[in-house]
Formats: sequence, C-alpha cells, structure tokens
Amino acid sequence: MHCKTHGAIAAGHPKTVEAGIEMFRLGGNAFDAVVASVLASFVAEPMLTSVAGGGFLLAHTQNDRNILFDFFTQTPHHKRALSEVDFYPVDVNFGSVIQQFHIGLGSIAVPGIIGGLLHVHEKLGKLPRSVVFEPAIHYARTGVEVTEFQAYSLKILSPIVLASEESRRIYAPAGAVPLTGEQLKLTDLANTLIYLAKEGAKGFYQGDIAQCIAKDCQEQGGYLTLEDLASYQVLERQPLMTSYRGNAFLTNPPPSSGGTLIAFALALLAQTELASIAFGSPEHIRILAAVMRLTNLARIDGYDARLYEPNVADRFLSPDHLAQYWHQLESMTNKWGSTTHVSAIDSEGNAASATTSNGEGSSYVIPGTGIMMNNMLGEADLHPGGFHAWQENVRISSMMAPTMILDAHHIPEMVLGSGGSNRIRTAILQVISNLLDFKMPVESAVSHPRVHWENGTFNLEPGFDNLDVHTIDRTTFPFNETLELWADQNMFFGGVHAVTRSETGELDGAGDRRRGGAVAVV
Repeated sequence: MHCKTHGAIAAGHPKTVEAGIEMFRLGGNAFDAVVASVLASFVAEPMLTSVAGGGFLLAHTQNDRNILFDFFTQTPHHKRALSEVDFYPVDVNFGSVIQQFHIGLGSIAVPGIIGGLLHVHEKLGKLPRSVVFEPAIHYARTGVEVTEFQAYSLKILSPIVLASEESRRIYAPAGAVPLTGEQLKLTDLANTLIYLAKEGAKGFYQGDIAQCIAKDCQEQGGYLTLEDLASYQVLERQPLMTSYRGNAFLTNPPPSSGGTLIAFALALLAQTELASIAFGSPEHIRILAAVMRLTNLARIDGYDARLYEPNVADRFLSPDHLAQYWHQLESMTNKWGSTTHVSAIDSEGNAASATTSNGEGSSYVIPGTGIMMNNMLGEADLHPGGFHAWQENVRISSMMAPTMILDAHHIPEMVLGSGGSNRIRTAILQVISNLLDFKMPVESAVSHPRVHWENGTFNLEPGFDNLDVHTIDRTTFPFNETLELWADQNMFFGGVHAVTRSETGELDGAGDRRRGGAVAVV
C-alpha cells in the first residue's frame, strides 16, 4: 500500500498537472511528479514541447542539494553545404502581427528532453520508471480534450503542423487542426512511450529511432548523425545562486542567458524601496521599465559574446559591473514563445522546476513514432549572430530560467518558471517582485498585469489600477520610442506556473491563465 505524499504542482494544462498529482498519490516525490508531468505535456501540450525538444530542470533535494540538469539541445558535430540544407521560413499569423519562423530538417538540433527526464528520474525519483510514464501513455492512447489555449496554439502554428504528410496524419487527419473540445489521440506516440519506458534513453539515442533520424537527416537536408545522437550527454551544473531581499535565488547558470539576466535585474531592483510604492503606480512602472532597459543594455555590453567563458556570470554580476547601472537607475527613478513549464514541491523538502520546449517544431516527424522534432537551429532568439553561424557541438544558449527562492533555512518557499522566449525573464522577475516586495498571494502574483521592454517598445498589459494610461506623462518614462497598450492579458507576457510553501508548511500554487495554466495540491 502506497503512502500519499503531500505536494503541489502547477503546469500548462490540467492533464499535465493531473499526471504529477497522481505520482504524489502513489507516494512519489516532486521529481517523480515533474517527470510524469513533462511526459504528459508531450501529449496535452503539443507543439510547445516534445520528446525531441530540449529543456532544463532545477532540483532542490530534501538533503539540501541544488542541481541544474541541463538537457537543452546541442548543435551538431558537423555542418554541411547550405545548398544541401532543408531550411525554410514559414509565416505564422498571430492576428495583430505576422512572425516568421524557420523549419525543415536543417532546423533540427540534437534533442535532450527524453535523456534528461530519464536521467533525473533515475537519480532522484522514487517510483518505478513504468509508473511515471503511465499517465502520458494513457492520455496518448485514449485521447486528451483540446483546451482553448491548445487549440489556439495548433491553429496559429498550422503552417508548421500542416507542412509535412506525417504531421498532417497525426494532428490533422481530417484536413484541419483540432478545435476546442475535440479529442486528440496520439496512438503512435503512445506506442513510442511504451517502448521508451521499457528501453530507457538508449531506445531513443541508439537503435531504430536514431537510425531513422540520421538516415532522413542525411538524405533530406538535415545535419544530425548517429554520432550526434549517441554522444549526447545530460549535464549537471551548479545553479547560479544570488540573493534578493535576504532570500536565496537559484536559477539556470551560463551558457544559458535567462537566469543571469534575471539575477542582474533583481540586483538593480534591490536598490529600490518597492515595498513603499503602490503596485502599478507610475513610479512602479517607471522602475520596471528602467530595470528592463538597463538589463538589455548590460546584455549587449559583452555578455552575449562571452557566454562560454568561465566565470562569466561572476563578472557580469560583480559590484563593479553593476555599479554603473545602479547609478543610471538611481538617476532615472529619482510575442509568442513555444515553451512550457512545470513547478512542483513536496512535503519532504524536495522541489523541482522544469522548463521545456520544442521551438515551434521542425514539421519533421520521425516516421511511425508520433514525435515531431525541434527547430532550435531555426530559432532567431537562440542565434543572435545569425542562422548557420552556430558553433559545432556546443550546448545552445537559452532564455529558459527554471527558478527557486529558498528561505533562510534553505527550504524552498517559491518554485517557478515560465514560457515565452525573451519574455521569460521579465515575467519571472515581476512574479518574484510581486511575491517578495508586494507580499501578494501566489495566485495574485501570477495573475496581476505585467510589462515588458524589448527593441525600443514598452509593452503594458491592462489592469494596473494605480495607473491611468490616458493621462500618463510619457516624458517621465526612460524611453522615447513606442508605448504599446495591450487590450487584454496575453500569452506574449509569458506563462508563469508557480508553487509556494508558507512558513507554516502550507502548499499553494498558481497556473498562469495567459497560457491555460492549472494547479493542484494534494
């Protein structure tokens, strides 16, 4: 007889959450719960994540160990002539804006998710592997009801979904992507998950699946080889640790960018007395705008160019480097991201924060498996130096920033992360500030309106009660370009899924409504 574990989990779909909660009911820990949830998200959140994508999991164990598991995508060992590469743009219509993505077999990087999940489970999980796979297998076999957000995702990404025959067979057998309320059955994926539950990581990185990927890539314009797949390794890193308002802040270290940039923004924010300022007031918004603008300036001040150098985060976050930006802050204040996130915490003292992505998907589906592979080599945000300029055989840098806040006793009190490409870091920044500076309950901290600065545009969600956007004095803001006033809260501003533990041990959480989030506590 199993002893139920008390735990909380927040994620991007009710079925993703339910898979994790079932692990708690069976006596599993936070790591069992997150692995089961991410596996379930391959079914419940198609196009946002995949068996053949990449991600990160930040772990805090009950014996006070902190580990960042890096299973993001890797660049291939070898390039080939661009004239041979299957790499082409597609236009995705978001209604108010059309965004271009690049797909095809030449957009596929070496996948890491399935290797990473199995590595984490083997190292930190309690339940048998077959048990953590079971919810995902059940959902794929019997079908999952398509939510409004998932229907929206499939609709806007339909140029990718419909670009290959195998993808159309899976996601649009009747000629169109499924609508809200319809059932999505993924029989091939169910059979593949059964196989992987039995064979483990070698079932993906070696054998028939690997042979098929390598053969199709070499014959149809991709880069991946058997060597790329067989040599992929999950990396265990020391998380980046800083502090904010006396709390330990843990996040994703370099060569990924997002965590360090959040730490930089928090270091700037720590110089202000936000607790004495009304949330959403002009002064609060000015501070956020200034912090985001200065963080972006600091990023191009040599940070991106030094991502793979040792101790880059230490230098970037050093008092000497921060000082010039602190002074600037003092003088001032006197779109889509196919990513999803799962946060979990349990009563044993374990916590896990996992962010995963498939890019937008390459449209290439490994025949007979139900697995669409990633398009991480075609993601402009991941390759600021330009497409095809990537360095061979290195981990691709990412904005993903699975994050935790620990209390003075090293006990996790907040576990959070977000999807949303470049908006990941500003979304997490604001939720942390809402929780610690404005003492909001977690549901309010996640649901309150957000802002985002990028490329000379300051984006502002509606709902700031202390801000009248019609009488706002534009000259008091630290920008002179565009102020974008959004009519509604939108997935553009990320999707933060967070769980918390109170000082008395009570568990709580919030799933971000902007991305169809859900939460459960058991």
